[in-house]
Amino acid sequence: MKQSYQDIVSKNSPKENVLMNAVVAFISGGLMGIIAQFLIDGYSAWLDISTKEATSIMLVTLIFLSCLFTSLGFFDKWVNFCKCGLIIPITGFAHATMSAALEYRKEGLVTGIGMNMLKLSGAVIIFGVVSSFVFSLIRMVVGLI
Repeated sequence: MKQSYQDIVSKNSPKENVLMNAVVAFISGGLMGIIAQFLIDGYSAWLDISTKEATSIMLVTLIFLSCLFTSLGFFDKWVNFCKCGLIIPITGFAHATMSAALEYRKEGLVTGIGMNMLKLSGAVIIFGVVSSFVFSLIRMVVGLI
């Protein structure tokens, strides 16, 4: 009985083309990099600021646009097509945060948005901080030897 269920599931599950997904993610991630570099160069030239300052403004721009497009419903469709090409950059983090905020907005500012906004992205922050701490300790120990 259990095996026949697995056979039915595997027969009816959609088959993903891993190579095609990798190519699409590579191209869309590359396009994101080109857009980011264009923004950095544009902000540097238009605002007459350093590249370091323009990079910060570029990050804010990409975060704003991904939040805006998530709110308007476009970003989910793009993510379904581009997959990791849009999820891995900072746009994916902003998308995850904004999606959670939109999902719980009817419950109010505090109990809805405030308590649930960082549901998914909070785990990313925690594991990022912990892993950077561990790698810093390893680097410090290796540097002492």
